[in-house]
Amino acid sequence: MEKFLEDLKSKGLYRERRLREGLLDFCSNDYLALKDHPEVIEEAIKALKEAGLGSGASQLVSGYTGYHRDLEEVLADFKRVPCCVLFGSGYLANLSLANLVQEKDLILSDELNHASLIDGCRLSKAKVLIFKHKDYQHLEELLKDHRKNYRRCLIVSDTVFSMDGDIAHIPTLKKLAKAYDCMLYLDEAHATGVLGKEGRGGLEEFMECWEDYMIIIGTLSKAIGSYGAFVCGSERLCQYLVNGARSLIFSTSLPPSVCAGAKRALEIIKENPSMVKRLRYLSTKIYKKIALIGLEVAFHGTPIIPIMVYQEEKAVEIRERLLQKGIFLQAIRYPTVPFGKARLRLTASLRYKEEDIERLIDALREA
Repeated sequence: MEKFLEDLKSKGLYRERRLREGLLDFCSNDYLALKDHPEVIEEAIKALKEAGLGSGASQLVSGYTGYHRDLEEVLADFKRVPCCVLFGSGYLANLSLANLVQEKDLILSDELNHASLIDGCRLSKAKVLIFKHKDYQHLEELLKDHRKNYRRCLIVSDTVFSMDGDIAHIPTLKKLAKAYDCMLYLDEAHATGVLGKEGRGGLEEFMECWEDYMIIIGTLSKAIGSYGAFVCGSERLCQYLVNGARSLIFSTSLPPSVCAGAKRALEIIKENPSMVKRLRYLSTKIYKKIALIGLEVAFHGTPIIPIMVYQEEKAVEIRERLLQKGIFLQAIRYPTVPFGKARLRLTASLRYKEEDIERLIDALREA
């Protein structure tokens, strides 16, 4: 263990947890500033007083309540799908991927998919092939060469990629999934509440509809401001997951208060779609200010604004200088991103005031 840790330190890859209290946080995924919205907190407190701190058991024992059911129904309506099942976290939801395919099946996965998707693929008994990031010509070449050799095929992609902020082209993924008789698995963790006119996600962004070969994953912990995750799709899919997904069956369910707060957050998004538009405007505004001081941003178009530094040690040094000024902007390094692609992952959030943004820009310029 000591050798492992020393090796990380020598490469500028050593990690430490930071207390965020007292710091101006510019790396949270709370894009719509809903985690401490008064109405969200009020609903969570009411449920906490009524149902207690924890759920007490897994969903299949005694941990499934009206709070869970109501949230699933609101999520299914928001995503415009027939059915939804809650999971304890996005990581647990994506581990259920392993239960969707078997030994005689094939998975085709984008090379920049989230670590939880990668682990879900690894845990499955299926053959896994990686296609170059958003290179759908490469994806089709793999389909042409390999699809015929396998019983079922699952194409897996983030909708918004968590460390780059760029967006998968869902119409092309749908087209290929149909043409080659595949299931399409989309992780909308960073798309829910962000993409589309009303924040419903990637399908709304591209004016596409859900179809029954599609599996939609999302989290409650980003724009919705709560905790947990969900899988959306057909009634059959939901029944299958309840009966076959080990990460659901053998995990204690979400606390009812978390479900109640998330439900109210979703209702606020539905009642105030202008929030999504304001978030995009703010993201563009921050991006332009970053560009004006000569920093390189890898992609612009979502709340995720990756400021490229490339060198691991340099990214850590800039982060430390910003911390000295009371600003928390995390350095993202290998293995989260490839070696030599270190960055500062800045995110836009409706909680920022104008003076907060100016303070950030001044600190970045100095650092």
